[in-house]
Amino acid sequence: MGLEIAFWVLTVVAVAAALAVVSLHNIFRAALALILCFLAVAGLFVTLSADFLAAIQVLIYVGAVAVLIILAIMLTREVQRGSFSNRFNAPVLLSAILFLGVAVFAVMATSWPVVTLPPLEATTTALGSELFGEGGYILPVEISALLLLVVIIGAITLVREK
Repeated sequence: MGLEIAFWVLTVVAVAAALAVVSLHNIFRAALALILCFLAVAGLFVTLSADFLAAIQVLIYVGAVAVLIILAIMLTREVQRGSFSNRFNAPVLLSAILFLGVAVFAVMATSWPVVTLPPLEATTTALGSELFGEGGYILPVEISALLLLVVIIGAITLVREK
């Protein structure tokens, strides 16, 4: 019963934070609301026994993407002016309502099997052994990490002042 209450509370927090992201005029506060939304989604993953997805959500989205957005906002001038209203408000609202209708139809038309038992073993262990165990993908992960390091060094070299 407690997990269901936590699920619904986190759902309300995630939806409220997502609405705050699109409705706030101050871009810094909108970015903070986005971080709250990411954390609520990670909490939803925990309530659904998807601990690996929760950890990835926190590490990648909250730890990397949101911090990058905050850093970009802090380095940008004229942050206090916020976003201006433009002529695309009505088409964006129409497309958002259309997308919501399609999403609600897809959710209602899908049969969702309900599993009442939690997984027998932690999903992180099973995924880790599949990805990085015998015959896994450890070499591509290490190569991509090296490639990202080279890209970061190249970006720093290009941007630094002479």
